[in-house]
Amino acid sequence: MGIVTDAWGWLTTGAHWTGEEGVGQRLAEHVYVSGAALLIAAALALPLGLWLGHLGRGGALAVNVSNVGRAIPVFAVLALFMVSPLRNAGYVPTVVALVLFAIPPLLTNAYVGVREVDPAAVRAARGMGMTGGQLFRQVELPLARPVVMTGVRSAAVQVVATATVAAMVGQGGLGRIITAGFATYDTARVVAGAVLVALLALLVEGVLVGADRLFFPRFEPRRDQRLDQRLEPRRDQRRDQRFDQLSKR
Repeated sequence: MGIVTDAWGWLTTGAHWTGEEGVGQRLAEHVYVSGAALLIAAALALPLGLWLGHLGRGGALAVNVSNVGRAIPVFAVLALFMVSPLRNAGYVPTVVALVLFAIPPLLTNAYVGVREVDPAAVRAARGMGMTGGQLFRQVELPLARPVVMTGVRSAAVQVVATATVAAMVGQGGLGRIITAGFATYDTARVVAGAVLVALLALLVEGVLVGADRLFFPRFEPRRDQRLDQRLEPRRDQRRDQRFDQLSKR
């Protein structure tokens, strides 16, 4: 309990929250780096994953190639950048490394989300004469949204947690609090920094969940009666088959 008490005392000391080395400054740096990396990764991975999922071709290869990034430690990528001309480019090396780290879950979930859309809904939409664009916007994308948002939340939490390694190469963020604690043998400071990173990751997760529930239902398309009429016989057939299977037991 001594460590917990000491860490709480560190966090509740006002002097630790102000100044260039304070928690406020480090938190702003951490949010900036994490947000930039996540936005860039989403801009690259989500359109590609959704498009490949809609086409149904080449997605597996793209996902497997992107997953290679998961096997490469972010710190190793940062170390390579620090011996390249990018070492003097500010936060660019950190952002690029985190983008490579965030792409796999975003690309994978976008692709899988579209591919797992109920084939009956897709066939019914095509039977109604929908074009490829209409099918994607009105059927595939709304149904794939939960899986896609799961990938976004996963990538966001991973990026926030991993951005602490920027401190290992002398850059900012909440990781600087942890490395400073190690340098001065201040265990309370190390624990306090770790707690701040964990709380930030949980806050980002909660914000994304709340935003998903608050905003996205407004954009869900209205139910199309013609589509329901085409899907209803298939639902009845599947229900009757399940009933027959249960009756035979």
